[in-house]
Amino acid sequence: METTLHQTINTTYTGETTSLSMWGRFMNYCQGQENNRLLWLGVILMVHGCILTPITVFVTLAAGPSFSLFMVAIVAMAIALVTNLAAMPTRITIPAFALSIVIDIAILVSCVFLALS
Repeated sequence: METTLHQTINTTYTGETTSLSMWGRFMNYCQGQENNRLLWLGVILMVHGCILTPITVFVTLAAGPSFSLFMVAIVAMAIALVTNLAAMPTRITIPAFALSIVIDIAILVSCVFLALS
């Protein structure tokens, strides 16, 4: 009868550490940059608008005038521009900027292959 009235429950705490994926860490970084939003706006517009897009358009035209690659370069610039002009939070603008950089790099690689063939 003693065991029915005074049951002993053995509990052990096993602390689990959860590690975030690379995407999760990147998104946490983006959310943490909210107080530097104007700095990111300036960097994105300067780097993409003054450096990456002109280089990409020039290489596209030098490799052979491909209207589709030219338009994709302009759309990549528009991705970065529209998200910043719409005053989106940094958790949206920084990944959009990274995506537009990836698009520009893909255009540059495809232009190199077009020029070599």
